[in-house]
Amino acid sequence: MKEFPVLQTPTQLVEHSSSNSSAMSSTEEPLLDNHPHPKNQDEDQDQKQVTFVEKFGAESKKLWKIAAPVIFTSISNYSLGALTQTFAGLVGELELATVSIENSVIAGLAFGVMLGMGSALETLCGQAYGAGQYRMLGVYMQRSWVILMTTACLMVPIYVFSPHILEFFGETAQISQSAGTFALWMLPQLFAYAMNFPIQKFLQAQRKVLVMAWVSGVVLVLHAFFSWLLILKLGWGLVGAAITLNVSWWLIVIGQLMYIFITTSDGAWSGFSWLAFADLFGFVKLSVASACSLCGNVLQLGVLVLNDTGGDNGSFDEPFGGGWDVMIAIGFNAAISVRVSNELGAGNARVAKFAVVVVSITSIAIGVVCMIIVLATRDYFPYLFTNSEAVAKETTRISVLLGVTVLLNSLQPVLSGVAIGAGWQSKVAYINIGCYYIFGLPAGILLGFTFGLGVMGIWGGMIGGILLQTIILIVVTSLTNWTKEANEAESRVKRWGGAIANH
Repeated sequence: MKEFPVLQTPTQLVEHSSSNSSAMSSTEEPLLDNHPHPKNQDEDQDQKQVTFVEKFGAESKKLWKIAAPVIFTSISNYSLGALTQTFAGLVGELELATVSIENSVIAGLAFGVMLGMGSALETLCGQAYGAGQYRMLGVYMQRSWVILMTTACLMVPIYVFSPHILEFFGETAQISQSAGTFALWMLPQLFAYAMNFPIQKFLQAQRKVLVMAWVSGVVLVLHAFFSWLLILKLGWGLVGAAITLNVSWWLIVIGQLMYIFITTSDGAWSGFSWLAFADLFGFVKLSVASACSLCGNVLQLGVLVLNDTGGDNGSFDEPFGGGWDVMIAIGFNAAISVRVSNELGAGNARVAKFAVVVVSITSIAIGVVCMIIVLATRDYFPYLFTNSEAVAKETTRISVLLGVTVLLNSLQPVLSGVAIGAGWQSKVAYINIGCYYIFGLPAGILLGFTFGLGVMGIWGGMIGGILLQTIILIVVTSLTNWTKEANEAESRVKRWGGAIANH
């Protein structure tokens, strides 16, 4: 029997048409998605740019929250010596030379070594704090005290025999003897360094940087007043300078210790422990490597002063201009070290990497501004430090070198801070030794003495060393696998921290 097609109602026809239409549209929609409108691409790109700017701003805020107080602290501490030198210069040129040599060469050497060795705490305390292991921080600080106090005792002969050392390097007998006597009076400052830098790294790792800033600011004001009183008003000269400078440094130590002992630093300080004397070997190795990776920037100031004061027109003030810039860079060094070590300790590799980008851009921008200021005021700023027309003219003549040094010193210490935060001290120590002492210093001696360029040649060689080191550190940082570094953070703390890190 023949079958006839079933007739559909109008409602069924509409439903069938709708289903076909839906099927067709479902096959057509992917074709539209494969060809997005160009305007949508622009909007996505704008959104990405906004996101980067917002991320940059957020990270910059975190950076400055640490860097600004640390920079203020570094400049305040460095200004203690600068103010003493300024008041000494108002007494006479011999007093100016005496304080300049002691501050920049003898105490400068101690400052660089102690600051560098104390920076071992930036790795250990920073990564331990990031991992939430707060109880380890106090023991690490005490362990650093033991090592730095021992180092200070080993450096005492340098202070005792400094007149002969200075004469050996070509300084005049009169200045050498005067600076040597002043150095003996400044021995208390050496041991204040040994106490102070571990304390500061302990506080920095916990981001308690405002405490350091307040203590340093108050001491700087007191130092300025008593320097004027003792050096000029009472006429005590170099004796007054030694008293005020020693007392000021120990006031900084006492003020910070009072805060730690009273507040227990939120549990990071639990009292003195015999564990400070345990597992010292690994800690010593890390401390020595940290010193080699950082103190070159401070030591170069001493080299410049030592070679620049031998003539009649030595510009004692020039290294202080670069010195303040170095203190700004050291502030960023500490800030990025804290950021990197905290984030790696917490396992945040991408955040640590982005922090490096932000601090590099920021420090370069500041370096450019500072260089412009130095070059624009080269005819005026020397008179802040000296009344001698000859010294001021010599300073103006070599101010171009200062400007270049300021620019390079804005980035190089920051990259060293990245290395310290990540725990690359040994690697950077080799780079530092090669760039400064195998390349930079010999090049400076060759240009300064063989080619007769004097201080400009010596300084030029040092600039070459800084430039080479900066380039190498940029390459090393750019090629770093930050995920791997974050995974290795815990093992580093256990390896260098000793038994306490394993519990």
